[in-house]
Amino acid sequence: MPGAALVYVEYGPYDACGIVEHRESRLHGLQATLTRNGHSVQLVQVKDWNAVRLVVNGECVFKCDIAALDYGGDGKLDELCAQAAECVSKAY
Repeated sequence: MPGAALVYVEYGPYDACGIVEHRESRLHGLQATLTRNGHSVQLVQVKDWNAVRLVVNGECVFKCDIAALDYGGDGKLDELCAQAAECVSKAY
């Protein structure tokens, strides 16, 4: 695999305290993990509620519920961030 990939992180709105909107706070650990592995990250808002999809070269390589990601942090202790990084590395 080449050393770096451009990863589009598509994320949808989710409900927090009765307000549904796009929030990036649950994506911080995922972004940190991917950039730590040398990838470039581009955030893309989508309309699908609770969705997170990682797209590399036009192909969805990982998806999960945004609420399953840890809030804030660096992603080092979030198992989903490790799984996502592995899927991105296998995308080629």
